[in-house]
Amino acid sequence: MTVEHFWINVNEGNLRQGDYLQNCLVPIPVFDPDNFSRNPEGQEIDAEVKELDLIILTQSCDLENHKALFVALCPIYPIVEFERVNPDFTRKGKWNDVRRGRIEGLHLLASPIDPANNRDALVVDFRQIYSLPFTYLVRHAEKIGSRWRLKSPFLEHFSQTFARFFMRVGLPSSIPEFQ
Repeated sequence: MTVEHFWINVNEGNLRQGDYLQNCLVPIPVFDPDNFSRNPEGQEIDAEVKELDLIILTQSCDLENHKALFVALCPIYPIVEFERVNPDFTRKGKWNDVRRGRIEGLHLLASPIDPANNRDALVVDFRQIYSLPFTYLVRHAEKIGSRWRLKSPFLEHFSQTFARFFMRVGLPSSIPEFQ
């Protein structure tokens, strides 16, 4: 079976939804949750800086028209890296559940290099959303040069999966099951 490539290779400073940006610096605030309150003016907040691979969620039209000072992104991991932190995903059938959309908050994308090898696929974690300055990401994209960008219709599927995750509504009750 031939698997179509999900990605195109780009080398430009323009950002688009579905751009895979490797090695982004992400500040993560460090605070004591038992002693977290409004930050008095002038007080500094400690932050840990992590280097993460991210994929852009913000709509391309908002990026093109400079309507976003900050860009929404989610982490993207090779499957083996995700499994190291989440060993439950090494169980047989777990990745097929993700592939079928049965595990909320995760989305699989084929490898940019070898799309037919499902063990080289990438997993996007919609449960973690980061916001980074547009100007930082443009400079970072220019610095890394060549990068991967999701192409249609895989981009629209990715966007739709995020929207479904984000718009879920939990009801306190439902219509009883039909007997």
